[in-house]
Amino acid sequence: MGHSSPACLGKDVVGIKALILSGGKGTRLRPITYTSAKQLVPVANKPILFYGLEAVRDAGIVDVGIVVGDTAEEVKQAVGTGDKLGLRVEYIHQEAPLGLAHAVKVSQDYLGDDSFVMYLGDNLLKNGITSLVSEFAGGRCDAQILLARVKNPSEFGVAELEEGRVIGLEEKPKKPKSDYALVGVYMFTKSIFEAVEHIKPSGRGELEITDAIQYLIDGGFVVNSHIVDGWWKDTGKLEDILDANRMVLTEIERKLESEPDKKSEIHGNVQVGKKVKIEGSVLRGPCIVGEGASVVESYVGPFTSIGPNTSIIRSEVENSIVLEDCTIRDIGSRIGNSLIGRNVTVTKNDRPPRAYEFMVGDNSNIVIF
Repeated sequence: MGHSSPACLGKDVVGIKALILSGGKGTRLRPITYTSAKQLVPVANKPILFYGLEAVRDAGIVDVGIVVGDTAEEVKQAVGTGDKLGLRVEYIHQEAPLGLAHAVKVSQDYLGDDSFVMYLGDNLLKNGITSLVSEFAGGRCDAQILLARVKNPSEFGVAELEEGRVIGLEEKPKKPKSDYALVGVYMFTKSIFEAVEHIKPSGRGELEITDAIQYLIDGGFVVNSHIVDGWWKDTGKLEDILDANRMVLTEIERKLESEPDKKSEIHGNVQVGKKVKIEGSVLRGPCIVGEGASVVESYVGPFTSIGPNTSIIRSEVENSIVLEDCTIRDIGSRIGNSLIGRNVTVTKNDRPPRAYEFMVGDNSNIVIF
């Protein structure tokens, strides 16, 4: 069934493809994901998915298959053929989110006999994957998994290690055997297809990639692990997206493509796009203001991303992501720790009768003080 081989030495990165997963329902990010793919929610004004695509490209991989589901058209519209990113992109349809191993299974025709990197499209890795792909391409291991220590391992796939070697994997265990979580980046040779054919759906009805990797381990295939350095984020929840936004913004450099008026103040590492109007306002970095936006008599605080063509008028926003085409006007108190979707208007009316007025989608969260 399986085979053993010495740890990693000898191939070239040529012949390695990438498989980027961009399906899934994004239930934990509703209502944003009712109208948008979770992988296209922006972090520092760039869709999360593009961080993965760029990481793959920077590692020297050109051929990319993107697994898509219900939001296929939106993903295709955003990424296109991939040529603007220097990639050759093909789309692979997964009829339902039936597990990561199922995504591998439906991609077999595209991948053929090539080794590949599987990258979950809602993950962010600070230091990219270039050195990890080189390590994998330079060897004869059958799989390489990335691990990171987490505080809540029962929410992830968890690896059990023995003297640095992976001896077991478990998906979202109630009693984790370690605090090493599987990061959403995996590297496989064609041997993974044998594993996928031999596993059965889990209790939640999915073909689990952890079960497929366990099959490789049990069969004597070589599964290497690598502990990632730098931060890693699975951006499936609001607090994780805001964390990722903070982490990315922390590393930006100051770049002003539009000049503020003389009454405005800009402190720290702030990026301002083209055709931005900044009048009588304070921008305190790290923050980013997208092309065509307006900030008038307002405060934009640290760790905030303001999307293109959004207007902030006589208001304060901090530690938040505001998507494009929004208007925030005359808010008496500060907006913080928020993710505000596209084309949203948030205003305050001081004329009597004073009342809150909402049009709010399912699974929204509103806190009023």
